Amino acid sequence: MAGAPRLFRTKPTERIVAEGGHGEGGELRRTMGLWQLTLFSVGATLGTGIFVILGQAVPKAGPAVVLSFVLAAITALFSALSYAELAGTIPVAGSSYSYAYATLGELVAWVCGWCLMLEYAVSVAAVAVGWGEYVNAFLESLAGWALPDAITRSPGQDGGVVNLTAILIVLLATWVLLRGASESASANVVFVVVKVAVLLFFCAVAFTGFTAGNFSPFAPMGVAGITAAASQVFFSYIGFDAASTAGEEAKNPRRDLPWAIVLSLVIVTTIYVLVAVAAIGAMPWTDFDPEGTEASLSLIADLATGSTWAGLIISFGAVIAIASVVLTVMYGQTRILFAMSRDGLVPRVFERVSPRRQVPAANTLIVTAFVCVLAGLVPLGHLAEATSIGTLFAFAIVNAGVLVLRYRRPDLPRSFRTPFFPATPVLGVVFCFLVMAGLAGVTWAAFGLWMLAGLLCYFLYGYRHSRLNAEVP
Repeated sequence: MAGAPRLFRTKPTERIVAEGGHGEGGELRRTMGLWQLTLFSVGATLGTGIFVILGQAVPKAGPAVVLSFVLAAITALFSALSYAELAGTIPVAGSSYSYAYATLGELVAWVCGWCLMLEYAVSVAAVAVGWGEYVNAFLESLAGWALPDAITRSPGQDGGVVNLTAILIVLLATWVLLRGASESASANVVFVVVKVAVLLFFCAVAFTGFTAGNFSPFAPMGVAGITAAASQVFFSYIGFDAASTAGEEAKNPRRDLPWAIVLSLVIVTTIYVLVAVAAIGAMPWTDFDPEGTEASLSLIADLATGSTWAGLIISFGAVIAIASVVLTVMYGQTRILFAMSRDGLVPRVFERVSPRRQVPAANTLIVTAFVCVLAGLVPLGHLAEATSIGTLFAFAIVNAGVLVLRYRRPDLPRSFRTPFFPATPVLGVVFCFLVMAGLAGVTWAAFGLWMLAGLLCYFLYGYRHSRLNAEVP
């Protein structure tokens, strides 16, 4: 039991902030302002969700799916406010991993970082796999032909050999990331502007065929349908915390990070509600097919215009949306590993900074290799759903961290304070576990196996190499 207290040793907040930006071989470069940080979170959030999830959620709630998006946004808001407070107090690259290290101790921080690895690595691979399908849908609409199954599907899928299209989008994202944080942020701005423009274009087209009668009855499935759809669409909000991983590359992190997180959630919620209202107004909710969700927005646009050109633009927007998610989520993965490496919990190669580009180049290449193997060779299937449970667990830790740090260190300077404390973070924890409770048993089993593997890695490597535990208490 002598080593038990070390498992929960916290790292002083002042030390975490002082170490920010520094890695083996150099420093990260502060280049991002509020606008770029906000769009980083929007880029990670506004992806495949709205193009796919709407078609699955409408049959559960009917026209009241609009309220489901609002309810899911409120659920996400509790965690977003907690993220905003800790991001302004501890503006470093590690996001919720670093927040947990400062508040709940090293073992909890490791668990949080391990959950984020599951969220980021597997979700990037899953999104990359889907990219090839959207590219094919776009090519079929544009030219009437598609890429062969052998290079757009993973082994185990019909006709699949190796998913080269998934590997291609990961490599393209890597090329942008290696050019520097500023270049990555600029590319993401372009991606986000394009996909927001495409979704606003969809709304404009759909509103030309708007029928108010499609909203009656408004809630055919009652409150149960609204809440069931809310649990499903909640996962289209995951990613709003992406700005917090850029804490060491932000120009003014204490001021900008909290606002970037909150603003991104407001922007995404507004777009989701607009798209939902436009979609149901253009097509009766009973016509939504939960099995044919990939093309739901394209189909509505085609019906509204009576031709295929509008659906072609929507398909193009989906391709851009997925590319943006791959870029921003891979960025977040590398910065969290950077912070964990600086603490000694993962090998030091992950904190080496390229002196020329001032990015963790070796880290980025290792993550790329791992994601390429997953995306190109592994049919992920339901394993991708485990990313949601890892994310929710990390959110719960962040909410708990706000409670602990307020009571333990009330003297710390805070550029943003969570309103209605302590109710907000408490409700954040409660809502996270309520949504987790509704997940399937197979998802919990996959999460349990992942956590077991994580604890083995920690005790075999992380605990032995931890720089904090190596010091005299």
